[in-house]
Amino acid sequence: MVKPKARKGSLLGSLLRFVLKLSVVALLWLGGVAAWITWVGERDDARPADAIVVLGAAAYDAQPSPVFAARIEHGLDLYRRGFAPKLIFTGGYGGSRARFSESQVARRYALREGIPGDAILIESKSRTTYDNLVEARQLMLDNGLRRVILVSDPLHMSRALRLSRRLGIDAVGSPTPSSRFRSWRTRLEFLARETYFFHRDLFGSAG
Repeated sequence: MVKPKARKGSLLGSLLRFVLKLSVVALLWLGGVAAWITWVGERDDARPADAIVVLGAAAYDAQPSPVFAARIEHGLDLYRRGFAPKLIFTGGYGGSRARFSESQVARRYALREGIPGDAILIESKSRTTYDNLVEARQLMLDNGLRRVILVSDPLHMSRALRLSRRLGIDAVGSPTPSSRFRSWRTRLEFLARETYFFHRDLFGSAG
């Protein structure tokens, strides 16, 4: 006859082994997701397209943040290299007191760099990545544009492409050559955030 204490110890041991196995599986899964996000961000699939979509980021009054400036510069580089005849800048107003939307800041930047005004399209309504892409899709429809190149930070590219597919946008990715998130801490924080968004998009709603 099995003593009650022995039975309780056996059940506790089984539970601990189950929790340990579950923890290992969860860690492997999270590691795989993080590796996938990193791998996608290292791929540059730029090819001839109808437009280059530069996803918005913070701007300080009339100046783009370093992160946004890197995205804008990469978009301009792709345009100058002849990948597409149009640039689409996205991003709304960062706050109620902002004089310029992110996309307006990007347009001013591009004009100063010699890009013709008729090659630039902007939207100033969006506040999130999902909204960026919704508004970009509308500009594409209004202007007869079909395939686009998405420009964003490497670790952001996986989510941008995932949301594009959900919205029916024919897009390829071209991440910025180097990220402004350079320290291990900022990169890990960015990666953790994108891993969270991966699961939110997988099991919930996009945004």
